[in-house]
This record gives sequence, structure tokens and C-alpha cells, in this order.
Amino acid sequence: MAETYDLIVLGSGPGGYVAAIRAAQLGLKTAIVERENLGGICLNWGCIPTKALLRSAEIFHYMQHAKDYGLVADKISADLDAVVKRSRGVAKQLNQGVTHLMKKNKVAVHMGTGKLTGKGKLTVTGQDGKTTELAAKNIIVATGARARDLPNLPADGKRVWTYRHAMTPSEMPSKLLVIGSGAIGIEFASFYNDMGAEVTVVEMMDRIVPVEDADISTFLEKSLTKQGMKILTSAKIDKISADANGVKATITGKDGKAFDGEYSHVIVAIGIVPNTADIGLKELGVAMNDRGFLETDATCKTNVEGLWAIGDITAPPWLAHKASHEGVIAVEAIAGKHPHAMDVRNIPGCTYCHPQIASVGLTEAKAKEAGYEVKAGTFPFIGNGKAIALGEAEGFIKTVFDAKTGELLGAHMIGAEVTEMIQGYTVGKTLETTEAELMETVFPHPTMSEAMHESVLAAYGRALHI
Repeated sequence: MAETYDLIVLGSGPGGYVAAIRAAQLGLKTAIVERENLGGICLNWGCIPTKALLRSAEIFHYMQHAKDYGLVADKISADLDAVVKRSRGVAKQLNQGVTHLMKKNKVAVHMGTGKLTGKGKLTVTGQDGKTTELAAKNIIVATGARARDLPNLPADGKRVWTYRHAMTPSEMPSKLLVIGSGAIGIEFASFYNDMGAEVTVVEMMDRIVPVEDADISTFLEKSLTKQGMKILTSAKIDKISADANGVKATITGKDGKAFDGEYSHVIVAIGIVPNTADIGLKELGVAMNDRGFLETDATCKTNVEGLWAIGDITAPPWLAHKASHEGVIAVEAIAGKHPHAMDVRNIPGCTYCHPQIASVGLTEAKAKEAGYEVKAGTFPFIGNGKAIALGEAEGFIKTVFDAKTGELLGAHMIGAEVTEMIQGYTVGKTLETTEAELMETVFPHPTMSEAMHESVLAAYGRALHI
């Protein structure tokens, strides 16, 4: 006999486990199925442990520049094994936290590989080969995604790495090639550069972090180049091979000229592939787009009755916080709470390279493409007292407004800890703020957040400190 629930969640990443908690809060008898670790990729192999690595690299960077702060630190070195061990410890702690949350909310946890076997039916196969039958009126699929391999050179964990291999390296790269300059590629490029590797980044688009505002991309490229990184944009990999001694690549640059390079390791960060295979979706006739991502409506419902999908197996942006919010939306829709649909323009994005990047809403170019008459303002951190005192005067904040209505269309930041500030603009966008409310908001002094205020003022020719 199948174990019966009101809701089954397949996958326990930040979308799945949040959905399970919210369902339990709403009184639904809930089960969650996970084949590896509670918390999913984000908590165990992505968002959280990478930030632990980057924090170690950041401190190492500051120690190497102690004299800039009137301090003396001699014979500074890094222990990569210890850095990785700390990162894994952080992931383990949070995995235990999710385990506690499942128990606290009385969510039944089924460890094993889940497969949909019919409408409202799911089979879990444990590592011992034993199967458990589950049934529920509603099932949420939250199986996430995995790194996309190069078609002719799959990752082997030795010389060819995905993000997962890069998090637990067997050795420190001496000369690292990073293919792709999205958030994952740039974060690992930044980490290994700070740790002492010679890093080259190859990006096929005409600028790095191409989803960001063009001014952010330009500033970041200059900053990373100054830090010693080699950045190749409008470039492509013609040939690449790996053996026990390293990686060889033929690269064509933006000038159309090809050159050969030799590297100790390569990190492949060219996108993701949704985890939709072999879980019964095709047999149920679930609609997918031409890239294999599931199609859903505004409440995360698929075309199959009782089947919902959230997170990285659905439409972009592929972000943990987007998955979590979708989990809440789906569960509240199942419970008849009539939740608001998500507005992707109000989802912030953060990249934890050095310097950090954060943004929400439309870039200036996208706003113009959408037909808006735009007012944009930029304020550099060099004009901010707190930033100068911290020794963090690199970077700026840019805000984009609809010139006709004053609506905040987008905000874009680069600099120290901007990932902690972007939420101010995100709240403003969610509340449909205009420049007037932002101008009239009192920002505390001295803080780096004052640059947010100044950026708004600058869009209307009223900046005070430049």
C-alpha cells in the first residue's frame, strides 16, 4: 500500500525544502524526497559553501594588504585544504539545520531516488534497492539542475572541473582556465585568483557577466584585469584536450586570431542542464521548452493536473531565492490561498566576486529596448565617506528610472558588500516606489548605503557629494 500525503515534494533544495515547510505550516500532510543531501546543491555544493570559500579568499586578500590599513602581517600563506575543510563544515552545519527543520515541521523525509509513476504517484528507490510507494493529490517537482559539460570534454574532476570539483580541489591550480563568465565562472575565477592562481577567463559574449548592466561589466573587467586576471571576451574555444599533465586549448580572440594555451586545470561554467531525465516527466506528458526546462503558469503549475514545478528546472533566472519564493507560491496555490504571481523584474541577482555585483530590474539598455524614456544616475563609492574609511572606495551604484513616471526600473551595484544593499532597492521595486519616495528617505550616516541615495539624486541632477 502506498503511503498517502496531501503533498509530495521531489527534491530538497532551497525550493523544495521551503515548499515543504510552508505546506506543513498550512496543515498539509507533507513528504519530501531527496536522493543525496537535504538542502540540495545550493546548500551543500553551491550558494553557501562557495561563499565560505570566497570569505577565506577575501580575508587572505586583506591580510596581504595589511599595510594599507596601517598594520603589519608578515609571511602570509594559505592552506587550501583547511579552506576547503571550513567550507565543507559550513555546508554540513546547514544540512543539519534543514534536517532539524523537517523534524520540527513534521515533514516525512524519504531518502532515495524518486520517480513519478502516474498522476499523484511516486516511487522512491533507496540506496539498498528497496522501493517505497507514495501517493498525493499534488506533487511539486524541485529536482534542480546540474552543470553543463563541454560536448567533447566532460568533467573528470582531475583536470576538467565543474563548480562541484572546484569546491573540493585535490590540488591548487597553478594556471587556471575558466570557460564562461556568468556568476559561477566569475566567482571561482575570483576565488582562485585571490588564492594565487594565474587565471584566464574566456567568454563568448562581448563582455563578462553579460546579464548585468554594461557599465558594471566594463568596471568589473578593468578591476579583474588590474588584479592580474586575463579576460578574453568575444572569444571561443576552438580545441581543448586534457591529460594527466594538464589542459591544452586553442582559443580565438576578438581579433579573430587563434593561439594555443596550456593550463593546469579548467573550470567549465557554461550553463546548466535541468534534472528532468528518468523521473517520469516524459511519460506523464509534461510540457517542456526546447531546452528541456519545464513550462509552468504563474502559480508554478504544469500542464498535468496536480503536478507543479519550481526552481532551476523551470524558467530563469536560476537563483535559489527565486526557487524558494516559487515554492511558497505553489504551496499557497495548492492550499487555496490565491498567492500573488512572481514578478521576475523584482528578483535581485548577486555575484560574489571581488568586487561584488548586485542588481535588480532592468538594465539601462533593456529599459530603452522596452520603450522607456530613461533617467539614469550613477554615484561612485569614492564619494562616500564610509567607503573611503573602510578602504573600499572601488565601485559605484547606478539607478534607472522611467523619466515619465519616476518608476524605479532597475538598480545596479559593484563594490564591497553591495549584495547586502541591493535588497533596499528590491523592497522599493516591490512597493512600486518612485524617485520621490527614495529621495525623501533618510539614509543613515556614515554608511555605504548613502551611495544608494546619491545615485537616485544623480539621476535627477541633484547629487550632493559629486
